[in-house]
Amino acid sequence: MNWESYIKKYQSYLRIERGLSKNTIDNYSFDLERLCLFLTQNEIIVSPLKISEDIIQQFVYSISKQLNARSQARILSGLKSFFNYLIFEEYRPDNPLELIESPKTGRKLPDTLTVIEIDLLLAAIDLCTNEGERNRAILETLYGCGLRVSELVSLKISDLFFEEGFIKITGKGNKERFVPIGTLTQKYIKIYKENIRTQLKVKKGFEDTLFLNRRGSQLTRAMIFTIIKNLAVKIELNKSISPHTLRHSFATHLLENGADLRSIQLMLGHESITTTEIYVHLDRKFLTEVIHAFHPRR
Repeated sequence: MNWESYIKKYQSYLRIERGLSKNTIDNYSFDLERLCLFLTQNEIIVSPLKISEDIIQQFVYSISKQLNARSQARILSGLKSFFNYLIFEEYRPDNPLELIESPKTGRKLPDTLTVIEIDLLLAAIDLCTNEGERNRAILETLYGCGLRVSELVSLKISDLFFEEGFIKITGKGNKERFVPIGTLTQKYIKIYKENIRTQLKVKKGFEDTLFLNRRGSQLTRAMIFTIIKNLAVKIELNKSISPHTLRHSFATHLLENGADLRSIQLMLGHESITTTEIYVHLDRKFLTEVIHAFHPRR
């Protein structure tokens, strides 16, 4: 079998046995395509069962001149996963990346917005249009519930449990969690759902999808990025932001107002609390205030 055959088997494994999302599988596949392109460009003919550490090292050297350390580390992680799969299926006995070290990336702190900046973004939305009402509900949901953009676009009407004060989220690996939803966020979702969404001609298959485009089908992740980028330009916000910025802001503001890390971890859907702990490093000033306020030897 050639590379394409093994990659297709690997994609099926990721989808069926690991339960990963299409976006995650696409990212893993792109890493392998980059390696295949390198082999083609350098006229190296070798199967995934026979490729050696030396060839992988040449590939690593080539991408080191094109990509930053974080991107390199992500690609190497994706390749390691592929070769671990080949070992698991007993296609090959070893992983050619076993002794190849990933570049040190440090720990990147996520960008956040202040409460004032979030209010300015919301105030910049043109509520005279149907899309404006929808966009307000979208931003309120991203910030009010700390959702990933993929979780937002796939949110269903049947996932809304407003009487109980929760929404059901299907996160990475199809893992479900219940996230609290505040009354203000509920209010704007209801306005959109009852006054705007009902006017749309919904396409077949999207009857239960909450946020729709003007053609009645599911919004794309790219569209959410565009909405937020345009609002940032409108208020002349001197920050590079994305939907994930609102998720980071959600976690940071909870922490600053006294929420514990375990609760934040559950709401964000982080598998490990180590991932959540990055928010502890965001605001040194806040941490200083905490120790002065609560430590017995302050």
